[in-house]
Amino acid sequence: MSNNLILHSRILGEGKPLLILHGYFGMGDNWKTHANKFAEDGFEVHLIDQRNHGRSFHSDAFDYELMVEDLHNYIVHYQLESVNLLGHSMGGKTVMLFAVEYPELVDKLVVADISPRMYPPHHHDILDALNSVDFSIHNSRKLVDAQLATLIPEIGVRGFLSKSLFWKEKGQLAFRFNLESLTENNNEVGVALPSFTTFEGETLFLKGENSGYISANEEPIIEAHFPNSKIVSIANAGHWLHAENPTDFYTEVAAFLK
Repeated sequence: MSNNLILHSRILGEGKPLLILHGYFGMGDNWKTHANKFAEDGFEVHLIDQRNHGRSFHSDAFDYELMVEDLHNYIVHYQLESVNLLGHSMGGKTVMLFAVEYPELVDKLVVADISPRMYPPHHHDILDALNSVDFSIHNSRKLVDAQLATLIPEIGVRGFLSKSLFWKEKGQLAFRFNLESLTENNNEVGVALPSFTTFEGETLFLKGENSGYISANEEPIIEAHFPNSKIVSIANAGHWLHAENPTDFYTEVAAFLK
C-alpha cells in the first residue's frame, strides 16, 4: 500500500495508542485541545483525518467499509496494537464497525453521540450551503461566511465548517474536504452497523444531554452490539458534546481509559 493512501494524522505524546476519529465535515485538528491533555496523561494520541476530510486523500468512493479498511491500513502501517479508539458521530460509526471487524486490535472503545442504528440522511442544508459557495466570487473568508449564512443561520456550525477552508493558491480559497464525493455519498453517513455484529470489549457511549442522536430507544440496540458497554450523558451539551462541555467529556473518557 503506497504511503499516500495512508490516512494523514498528527501524533502527540507517547504511551498507549489512542486514535481519535472526527465527524462528518471535520478533521483531526478539531480535537487538538483534548489530544494535548490525553498526551499529558500518558497516551500516544493519533489525530486522524478520515478519507475525503482534512489532509487525507480524496476518493470518489466513500462508505464505512472503506473507512474501516483505511483505519486498518493505518494501524498496520504504524505497527500499533491494542489501541483505544474514540470516534465522534461519523467517526463513531467508523470505530464501531472497526471494533466488530477487528476486535483483536482494540482494547477500549469510546463512541461520542452516535448509536449503531440507521440515521436518515439529514445534512441537506449544509450540503446545499457548501455547494452554493463559488470560490471565484467568494474569495475571502468573510464572503464565504456571508454566503453560508444565507442557508446556515447557526454561527457555531459555520465556524466549524470554515475550519476546513484553506488558501489553495494565492487569492483562491478551497475546502479541505472533498465536497463532491461527500455530496454524492451523503446517504452512506447514516448507515447502520450490520445486524448480529458484536464487540465484547469495554465500550463507553457518551451522549449529549440536549442531543437527539442517542435516545432511550437506542439502549437495546447498543446493548445487543456492545454487551460490555455503558451509556453516560454529558450535561449542558448537544451533538458537539466534546466542544460544548469539554471538562465533563474529558473527565468521563479519561476515567474510562485508565
